[in-house]
Amino acid sequence: MDRDIQIDTFNRFTQVSRETIISLKTYEKILISSNKSLNLIGKSTINAIWHRHFLDSAQVIDFIDKNDKSLIDLGSGAGFPGLVLAILAKDRKIPLKIKLLEKSPKKINFLKKIIGELNLKVETMSSNIFIEPVKLEEGVLLARAFKPLEIILKLIHKNAKNWKKIFIFLGKSGKTELLQASKSWDIKYKQRVSITSSDSLVIEINELKKK
Repeated sequence: MDRDIQIDTFNRFTQVSRETIISLKTYEKILISSNKSLNLIGKSTINAIWHRHFLDSAQVIDFIDKNDKSLIDLGSGAGFPGLVLAILAKDRKIPLKIKLLEKSPKKINFLKKIIGELNLKVETMSSNIFIEPVKLEEGVLLARAFKPLEIILKLIHKNAKNWKKIFIFLGKSGKTELLQASKSWDIKYKQRVSITSSDSLVIEINELKKK
């Protein structure tokens, strides 16, 4: 898909300001440059950043409101979806405190560079949550291309308190993962087909209990 068409599609779905599109173009430029040494995204997606990464991340913003005070992105990597949502929250004037959790110091430095360039109020945290347990006290939790669903659920059940929503991006095996997880967990969730791929899902978990 042509880049201009991707940007038009992104704009149609998100209805963001011209300034926000400029911010995302800056993000894109730094991402492409940094990817040569950091391997932030797959080479096959370089020409589809606006669709595969920006729009895919942005689709969650419609399910976040001004009652949601804080959000953490687990395994943020190149900043998807957390950093994109920070840019959109700024555009929509949603006063959301956002934290990006990432184990790689090099990727943390990349995230800090974007945060600084775009003047975002976003916190970063360099930690391997599986080795150094982190208390997750944010109201909204996010996981995209992080770990299999079962591992994410165990992690949240063990480490998170007082959360309201958990958004998890699931790929082609998503329905199978959900079916398998339902054998061990009582999960109250909403399921939506991804706007960027009919084979993928975004689930919003509202209740989670171990069976």
